[in-house]
Amino acid sequence: MYLWTKSPSRMIPTYQEDSVAYEKTCFKICLKVIHHRDTEFMIAPMSDKRYLKNDDMGIFITMTDRRVEITNHVYNYNVKLSDRDWQRLTYIFDTETDKRRLNYESEVNSQITNSLHNILERVSNFK
Repeated sequence: MYLWTKSPSRMIPTYQEDSVAYEKTCFKICLKVIHHRDTEFMIAPMSDKRYLKNDDMGIFITMTDRRVEITNHVYNYNVKLSDRDWQRLTYIFDTETDKRRLNYESEVNSQITNSLHNILERVSNFK
């Protein structure tokens, strides 16, 4: 968004232009952290907060109410996202969380050595 002055050749960028750039940069950082294989995910259902932690990158991200807080031991940024970016980011976060959950469940299920049928057969053989 630009403000126009009385002079037709002069445009003055507003604060909103800078905030949009911050939003886009914050969004891109979150995407990279979400898709990194060593990122830990956590959701707090009662407060509807989402957390990302990546020790390799040295970054901790809190997401709540259209606000993203990016922190490490040197910096802290708190960026408010547009509705569209917030919806996209939470969808991507939730989708990646669900994908990791499914992988975890299949890993656990693949380690099961006895099926219910085998257990029934073993129990039936006891007299």
